[in-house]
Amino acid sequence: MLNPYRFFDPEPDVRKIAFELYTSVKDLPIVCPHGHVDPKLLAENRPFPDPAELIIIPDHYIFRMLYSQGISMESLGVPTRDGTAVATDHRQIWRLFAEHFYLFAGTPTGIWLAHELAEVFGITEKPGADNADKLYDQLQEKLASPAFLPRALFERFNIEVLTTTDGAADSLEYHHKIRQSGWRGKVLPCFRPDAAIDLLRPDWKQEIAALGKASGVDIHDFNSFIEAIEVRRTFFKKMGATSTDQGIVSPYTHQLSRAKADALFQRGLKGQATADDAALFTANMLMEMARMSVEDGLVMQVHPGSFRNHNRIVFERFGLDKGADIPLQTEYTKNLHELLNKFGNDPRLTLIVFTLDESTYSRELAPLAGHYPALRLGPPWWFHDSIEGMTRFRERVTETAGIYNTVGFNDDTRAFPSIPARHDLSRRIDANYLARLVARHIIDEADARRMIRALAYDLVRGAYKLS
Repeated sequence: MLNPYRFFDPEPDVRKIAFELYTSVKDLPIVCPHGHVDPKLLAENRPFPDPAELIIIPDHYIFRMLYSQGISMESLGVPTRDGTAVATDHRQIWRLFAEHFYLFAGTPTGIWLAHELAEVFGITEKPGADNADKLYDQLQEKLASPAFLPRALFERFNIEVLTTTDGAADSLEYHHKIRQSGWRGKVLPCFRPDAAIDLLRPDWKQEIAALGKASGVDIHDFNSFIEAIEVRRTFFKKMGATSTDQGIVSPYTHQLSRAKADALFQRGLKGQATADDAALFTANMLMEMARMSVEDGLVMQVHPGSFRNHNRIVFERFGLDKGADIPLQTEYTKNLHELLNKFGNDPRLTLIVFTLDESTYSRELAPLAGHYPALRLGPPWWFHDSIEGMTRFRERVTETAGIYNTVGFNDDTRAFPSIPARHDLSRRIDANYLARLVARHIIDEADARRMIRALAYDLVRGAYKLS
């Protein structure tokens, strides 16, 4: 059984205060302003196929650990890009996972899985070789029941709003279906134009063609490209979007003249763009996206600092998002200087910046967010969405930026059943951090109660304009 005091400090005074703070927010609605749950899941509301299809195959947090221990992705049923054969016996895939469940001890994935199994599915045994088949059958029985349909879980999880991540040319057909179904669950799109902005993507020209078709704009130069982006942002906003997102290598920002931007765009169309061209084009597009956000009010998110698809063999065989994206050292003070000087004082802009480089928390990000009105810090992301990662973030950011220049928590997940586990962990760690401050008389209990509610609920709703 899960210990109700899990993750709190063992020191009695801190533990008592932490538990009281956590209890005050544990039942608040869950707000998911950034994630990768497929809206098709909730539009069609079909039963999940089986435990392996639900828990293992789509979750790179799980199969990257198993792969690191020499277990092939083919044996875990991860689909290949060319459709070549992979394991199809999902019971055997589950057995393989259960036999190696011990690998996740001490990791956030292990914590999420324990919560998911116990709280969502009522399973309190650790998976292992001896009980794999029994647990598979128990899970399969539950997944076949109406109580475990996606929409039923959405409501049971007390999700107030869930935001997906959608390409610039996406039709949002499943968002339309959700709206037309009469279901009251709030599922919003988020505008992510990465595929249209990276001149070096192999499919960039195909994406530009798709963007032109979706927007109704004949894209032949930079001006028409910008027009198409603006048309699509308007469409997304009409469909309920409150935010945009960009995954980039560097947060370097620089404004180009329209003529210089068009020269880069034309080189891209001709297949002649260099790495320097692509970096400069992205830097300019960050400025353009900030301008658009000032004008249309969409919150601007920036996720920099990931070396995507580091393992080329895995990428060539299995494609994107297969656990081989690795953090990079990232600089913010100089790179964001031009954007913040042009837009950072404008109250119409909300810019939420994430990082995979923890060394920047106290040196750069907290001082920047503690000054510029437009800038907010996203929560610990990806490898740092963990007990120690969230604690380090609070310790290194709060003294300089406070908590009100941060945006609470988002789960950034594809694994739908893990959502409550991730939010529960965040609420516990924030409660523990605040309890330490109370125990040391840095803040009083009234401050702590106000702050824990802000971190669990109020900040995210405000920052992402979901109020």
